[in-house]
This record gives sequence, C-alpha cells and structure tokens, in this order.
Amino acid sequence: MPQEQPPRPEPLDPPMVPIAVAGLIIWAVVGLVLLAFRGWLTEHGHQNWLWTCLAGFLWGFPGLAVMMRHDANRRRRREAAAGQG
Repeated sequence: MPQEQPPRPEPLDPPMVPIAVAGLIIWAVVGLVLLAFRGWLTEHGHQNWLWTCLAGFLWGFPGLAVMMRHDANRRRRREAAAGQG
C-alpha cells in the first residue's frame, strides 16, 4: 500500500522592502562610522572600506526598486488568490 505524501507547506513569501531598507541603513551607518576613522583607514591602507560602504549603499537603491516591484506582485497574487477562493 503506497504511503500518502504529507501536504507541502506553502513557500515563505515575506515582504522584501523592509529587508532592502534595512540593508541601506546598515551600509549608511557603517559608512558614517568608518568616516570618523578616515585618517586611520588611510594610514593603514583600508580606505577602500569607505568605498565599499558607498557602493553597498548606492547598489541598495536598485535593489529596493526590485523589492518594491516584488512586493507589488506579491500583493496582486494574494488578492487574486483571495478572490478565487
């Protein structure tokens, strides 16, 4: 007698905009903290850390735009599913 498969759980689909905003804030805060140590970073050859923070912050904006689109599509999918059921 074949065993029945347990029902698959629904995949997680959390809102992504707060995660993208948190990433932007973290890069900005770390960059500002490192800016206070700019002299030390330059003396020790680690000034690229500031550029890394700037790049992370700036790349966060296209990521935020993608996550906003993802959340809008997620909302539409859920509304459509609620309308059918």
